[in-house]
Amino acid sequence: MDNPILGIDKIHQSSIIREKPKKQKLLVVDDEPDNLDLLYRTFRRDFNVLKADSGISALEVLATEGEVAVIISDQRMPEMKGTEFLSKTVPQFPDTIRIILTGFTDIEDLVEAINAGQVYKYITKPWDPTELKAVVQRAAETYDLLKQRTEELNRSNAQMGFLATLLQLMQMPSSTEAALNPIAKIFGENFAADGCILQMIQQNKLDSLQGIYSNNGSMANCLSEDPLIDQAIASGKIQVVNNISLNENLANISHYSTHGIKAHLAIPIIYQEKTLAILSLQWKQPTILREDELRLIESSVQVAAISLAAIRCCEKGI
Repeated sequence: MDNPILGIDKIHQSSIIREKPKKQKLLVVDDEPDNLDLLYRTFRRDFNVLKADSGISALEVLATEGEVAVIISDQRMPEMKGTEFLSKTVPQFPDTIRIILTGFTDIEDLVEAINAGQVYKYITKPWDPTELKAVVQRAAETYDLLKQRTEELNRSNAQMGFLATLLQLMQMPSSTEAALNPIAKIFGENFAADGCILQMIQQNKLDSLQGIYSNNGSMANCLSEDPLIDQAIASGKIQVVNNISLNENLANISHYSTHGIKAHLAIPIIYQEKTLAILSLQWKQPTILREDELRLIESSVQVAAISLAAIRCCEKGI
């Protein structure tokens, strides 16, 4: 039999209206109004530019607006130097790229800040607009790369944690029935589903044993009415509907319309070419999973398949 995950049957791929990418946030900090306005005008076409006239007010802006991609700060400002201000932003916003503008030769401050990783680059006043634009563009690209790597690392850690929890969970139940609700819950929570149903299969038909998870505490099982389930069992492959409202076969199922279910993923759990169970993930918004999430599902259902098979063998005294 083909790999049940790699042979994905996409029953309906919802059309996606791609929004225009949002502008990255750029914070400019300078106590001189003319410089502040000039920086704003220089970057307003390409960035969502936030302004602050001191380090203290800049910290207040960050507290309100959250993380920004790039900060451009003047060095010589009353109350707080630029390097001091930037150092205060590092713990909360480590990925933000920081640029110093200086008209003075504050070499010691700048070298210390650069060596500490607090400043990406310094630009001397008066600056060349073309040079400054190029530096900021590279800084924004560096920020994007850092965020991508951070997200990938976080996803990898989350996935390892999920698999470890699933493995631990599968070792605990003494019966198939006891295992189903916990497994449904961990799948539902990990993939941010509004509901998850795990139902056993006997002779390619739905069995009465089931586990149900709902993020709002209540969920009915309508898998017997869903042709997606029959297709998943018959094909041994994942079946995907990203937008139920655009699929005639599913849009009329009362459970989905009543509870506002918009997306459905049906996953057969297979061990030694035999379908043991079906896993149903349901969302109230049209949903498309990333490739790494689908790979995680592949690993996870393999763990679940082996564990469910082992529990059943124990029940039968094999």
